[in-house]
Amino acid sequence: MAKKDGAERNYWLMKSEPNVFSISDLEKAANKTTCWDGVRNYQARNYLRDQIKNGDLVFFYHSNADPPGIAGIAEVVKEAYPDHTAFDKKHEHYDPKSKKENPSWYMVDIKHLQTFKTAIALDQLKELKGLEKMALLQKGSRLSVQPVTREEWETIIKIAGKK
Repeated sequence: MAKKDGAERNYWLMKSEPNVFSISDLEKAANKTTCWDGVRNYQARNYLRDQIKNGDLVFFYHSNADPPGIAGIAEVVKEAYPDHTAFDKKHEHYDPKSKKENPSWYMVDIKHLQTFKTAIALDQLKELKGLEKMALLQKGSRLSVQPVTREEWETIIKIAGKK
């Protein structure tokens, strides 16, 4: 599926603990938009910095929830820029090694598109044919930002439409 500019769209899954920041919080944010800050894993940072582009779609995943699952959809509306929380000594995401002139950490902005009536639980995702290789479902997969294939996206969207 192509974006408005004709470029190929990519798909992602971003995890957040709902008691920290939920899809409802995103929906209530100014312009239904927020920065996706605080990522402190190099692989996830590389996705944010190098691969995630405007118009890409995101599954918003509630981790550490009961049950954990995909709560809705967002769209990337601003590409990677330095994560300012890394420079703030008073912020919980402060990183003294990250410098403004050579930032270690990046973030993107996402905008709320849809909240599912019922989240698609992790256990349900594990049972869906076609998701066997999905990054989220691999043993030891803990990345807060991870790619989703177009086929995986379409499989999950079909299920979301039935809820």
